[in-house]
Amino acid sequence: MAQVTRPRILLAAGPDDRATYAEALPPALAEAGVEADLLPEAAPGTVDYIVLADAGTITDFTPYTRARAVLSLWAGVEKIAPNPTLTQPLTRMVDPGLERGMVEYVAGHVLRHHLGMDAHITNAARRWDPAPPKLASDRKVTVLGLGALGGACAAALAALGFEVTGWSARPKALKGIRCLSGPDALEQALDGAEIAVLLLPLTPQTEGLIDAGRLARLAPGAALINPGRGALIDDAALLGALDGALGHATLDVFRQEPLPPDHSFWAHPKVTVTPHIASATRPGTAARVIAENIRRAEAGEPLLHLVDRARGY
Repeated sequence: MAQVTRPRILLAAGPDDRATYAEALPPALAEAGVEADLLPEAAPGTVDYIVLADAGTITDFTPYTRARAVLSLWAGVEKIAPNPTLTQPLTRMVDPGLERGMVEYVAGHVLRHHLGMDAHITNAARRWDPAPPKLASDRKVTVLGLGALGGACAAALAALGFEVTGWSARPKALKGIRCLSGPDALEQALDGAEIAVLLLPLTPQTEGLIDAGRLARLAPGAALINPGRGALIDDAALLGALDGALGHATLDVFRQEPLPPDHSFWAHPKVTVTPHIASATRPGTAARVIAENIRRAEAGEPLLHLVDRARGY
């Protein structure tokens, strides 16, 4: 009788993530019906799957000749996908916990700017101004990026009653959302938006996409919310817009992280800095996604959330 070989899974992670997922993955694998060996270290030629928690953990994938997939624990793969030694299939993380965290962050900050809450929270002058805010149905919100996270956020905002326009590189159809696509429609999506949310992936096509010209298309006093990728924005152009007609920028991601203490964003009165907390991979739900993909690979089924190298996401 032939011996059944258990798949060998390398957990490529720093000490903290290694300990976390060494605890979270075994029950998720068992729940998925996968019998496997989860290893903190292994000879490259003996590894069947790589669970990657840090793009810097493995820089050369060439020796992993047996690996059937690299399963990233992060939604963004811009630090991994361009690696020329990575020829194995690569998946990105899409999980319910990450999605819910992003929806809650975006909805909270959209409502903050929509309701003008800052004026009341910081009302040092004790000014009594009973002017009510607009209703959500009268507020134009644009979401750039309609993938798993952007689509979920756009749907949540539409459910709150906002007039939502979504833009994506390729055509999408989402109920209750005005969907635009392609380079020629980007300016149209931004025109007159009172709140803009950036949830695009970072690719050569999207780096610096939000420049002075596109910022100028937003409505006077508009708020920009970026929980996507820091390099989507031209920082100098954003600071110039904030010194002009742009009302506020809530930024969760930056070109350099942690954001240096002397960066202009910290001191600007029209900038809110949050420390990359909009959404995080939750080990409990992420482990189930990883386990399901390993189950699929073992069964010869298509992998979930497979990265298209040509598009970069």
